[in-house]
Amino acid sequence: MSYKTILVHVDESARLEERINIAAKVAVKHDAHLIGAGMTGISRLLYQSGTFGFVDPATMAINLDFLAQRTERSLARFESIVKTTEVNSFEKRLIDDEPGGGLSLQARYCDLVVIGQTDLAEPSASVMNDFPEYVVIHGGRPVLMVPYAGHFDTIGRKVLIAWDASMEATHAVTNALPFLKQAEIVEVVAFNPHKRAEKHGEQPGSDIALYLARHGINVDVAQQTTGVDIGNALLSCVADFGSDLVVMGGYGHSRFREVLLGGVTRTVLKSMTVPVLMSH
Repeated sequence: MSYKTILVHVDESARLEERINIAAKVAVKHDAHLIGAGMTGISRLLYQSGTFGFVDPATMAINLDFLAQRTERSLARFESIVKTTEVNSFEKRLIDDEPGGGLSLQARYCDLVVIGQTDLAEPSASVMNDFPEYVVIHGGRPVLMVPYAGHFDTIGRKVLIAWDASMEATHAVTNALPFLKQAEIVEVVAFNPHKRAEKHGEQPGSDIALYLARHGINVDVAQQTTGVDIGNALLSCVADFGSDLVVMGGYGHSRFREVLLGGVTRTVLKSMTVPVLMSH
């Protein structure tokens, strides 16, 4: 298994270059095709129905043209950055849709999606604050999230797997195999495994370690008992281990547009310090 098609979200944010460079590094490692997708910000459902309320058609045309031009500028930036890398194959796509729905639909035909963490200090008129979790829940593909602060020279050299024997964590580990096979160090950490003994078995972490060993991946397993929030305990482990990538399940469900998250997922999405590969 390898990543052969990688999708990266392109917008006007200040962190776009860091996000593209990380996506490009992964594409080069896996000889993958890289797609830069920029969304205009208007739902495709409005385009399909032709319904724009009571807005004057001429005014709406001007607004749509402005949104398209803004997206084109971001895509041109994507192209210029990628041309400085060693990516062999790439394309840019302008999509008439809002970011969450548009990227989630494009994700269905890719192996990996690269997006940015929400930065509340840099609000966007088109990208909603719950954009990352929306894509995780609805995209159906692993999502690699890049923090809104910091520069990352390496990604996937020292990987930390947050393992709780859940379906979501299982999906995350399976989807991360291309990273894990190239990693120098892989750590598996299970927090308070005694509370889920029926899933972990007699030796928490041993089963997933054996599974990965059959893929040629050697791991170190750690069990940790903590009385604090597991999300913050996980972030502490990232610092202690010197990890440059976290692999974990994304927990939550959607109720209409609102995305309701589990506590650990919410903490990591808010306070991540290194890139996180998350699967639902």
